[in-house]
Amino acid sequence: MFRIKVADKHEFTINKDNGNLQLNGQPVDWDVEVTGQHTFSIMWNQEHYDAEVQSFDKKAKKVRVKVNNNIYEMDVKDEFDLLLEKMGMHQGAGAKLNELKSPMPGLVLDVMVTSGQEVKKGDPLLILEAMKMENVLKSPGEGVVKEVAVTSGDAVEKNALLIEFD
Repeated sequence: MFRIKVADKHEFTINKDNGNLQLNGQPVDWDVEVTGQHTFSIMWNQEHYDAEVQSFDKKAKKVRVKVNNNIYEMDVKDEFDLLLEKMGMHQGAGAKLNELKSPMPGLVLDVMVTSGQEVKKGDPLLILEAMKMENVLKSPGEGVVKEVAVTSGDAVEKNALLIEFD
C-alpha cells in the first residue's frame, strides 16, 4: 500500500489486490504504455494523459510528475512509513532525538551505528526483520548515539529500546 499526497491538498491510497491496482479501495481500469525512459501514455476513464516523471527523491520520498503539461509535487509513503508515523516515530527534519524504539516485534539483523556516532535525518541505523520483511530503520532527526541497546541477532518486542541518543 502507498499513500500519495499531491501538493498537500489531495490524498490517495494505492493498493494491489491479486495483481490488480486499486485507487482509494476501488479497482482502476486503465491502460498504461511506456513511451520513454520516464514517460508514459495513460488511458483512464476514456481520457488520455501524457505523464513524465521529472524527478524522484527516494530518500525524501518525493516525486515530481508532469501530466498534460501540469506539474505535480507528490509525497509518497509506503506501508512501513505509515506504520512509523502511526507509532509516532516521524519527526521533522533537524529534530533532536532521544531514543529509537522498535515499531514492531522483530529480529535485529544488523546495527549500522556505534556509540558516539553523529547521525542525521535519513541515516540508516539498523535493519529489523519483521513481518517477513527486512526494514531499514532510519534516523528521523539529528543526534549523537549515546548507547546501542541491541546487537545483531537480538529478538525485540514492540516499543523495545533500540538506540539511545545524547
